[in-house]
Amino acid sequence: QVQPVESGGGLVQAGESLRLSCTAPGSTFDGRAMGWFRKVIGKEREGFSCTTASGGRTFYSDSMKGRFTASRNNAEKMLYLQMNSLKPEDTAMYYCAPCVSLPGIIRPASDFHTWGQGTQVTVAS
Repeated sequence: QVQPVESGGGLVQAGESLRLSCTAPGSTFDGRAMGWFRKVIGKEREGFSCTTASGGRTFYSDSMKGRFTASRNNAEKMLYLQMNSLKPEDTAMYYCAPCVSLPGIIRPASDFHTWGQGTQVTVAS
């Protein structure tokens, strides 16, 4: 499998915004729900958004509702994450992957193993 490629991260001040992008090959992207995950040093990677294959609906973890908005462009095989009102605790490496939304949790698809390198978001206070 070819890895997804995440981009758009950077160093910002608290309260500022960033827009992350993810591109993935058709074998990973087409017809699949796609989600955003993040990993903080010392913690497990966690999923926080999962957008349906059509792009018509996105599920968010409770902690992410309101500040982050995920979207996708199926023609371009792109997944986006608009991040507003960033906080220092949002500092993490961000990844995209096919996802499954379950009650109370968002997980990567069980058949997905080829994580990209991610894009680093650092929020200064």
